[in-house]
Amino acid sequence: MVPSCLSRDVVIALSGGVIRLGEWTPLGERLVRLLLAEDDLRLRSVLTRGLEAHGYVVDAVTTGPEALEYLRFYDPAVIILDWRMPGLTGVEVVARLRAQGRATAVLMLTARDAPADRVAGLDAGADDYLVKPFDFEELVARVRALLRRPGSPDARQLRRGGLSLDPATREVASRDGPVHLTRTEFAILELLMLRAPAVVERAQIAQHAWKDETVPLGSNVIDVRMARLRAKLAGTDTRIETVRGAGYRLIAS
Repeated sequence: MVPSCLSRDVVIALSGGVIRLGEWTPLGERLVRLLLAEDDLRLRSVLTRGLEAHGYVVDAVTTGPEALEYLRFYDPAVIILDWRMPGLTGVEVVARLRAQGRATAVLMLTARDAPADRVAGLDAGADDYLVKPFDFEELVARVRALLRRPGSPDARQLRRGGLSLDPATREVASRDGPVHLTRTEFAILELLMLRAPAVVERAQIAQHAWKDETVPLGSNVIDVRMARLRAKLAGTDTRIETVRGAGYRLIAS
């Protein structure tokens, strides 16, 4: 359901400026997880609701250290990072992220609009920069642009053996023709193909394929989905292998 506050041309005034929320547009069936690091409660709430209304899964934190702790366990598609946060600034967070070799796309939010500030943010490793106050639809457009960049999860066509997966069109094909998958099966296969031949833990699968990753954990839900996915891949030259006590991996013949 679209929140009532996100109807056409609604404007929400905040202490840091005005955020204009445009018309809601659905993202589609694909789950795209974003990290939003913003210490201003009202702005964080508005951005979270707006991004979720556009179909994104949003995990929000309030400090720089919380952002780094989150990134120890999760791999969001895009990070939306406020410049000024308690503990560590956004610039310090992105610098540490790049020092670790993480290439996750980062959109920096800030009220600092001097050229020297923009240069500092970009030089630290941010991919894009948005000055407050801003139009919400511009933020969404910049997120979409980051997702389309080469190397982003939405831009890569994956191939393992004779199996191909296109994140943009949501099509999967083997040498014998198309493979028809549900949304959850597609998300599981996408993650296995991205990480192949490495082992993918059950918790990572839950986080990637379910909006609330706690839903499938502690039950046989993942096992059931894996059984159905294996059945659909039968006859292809790729198979899903269970690594007892560790997770699953995709093997291509």
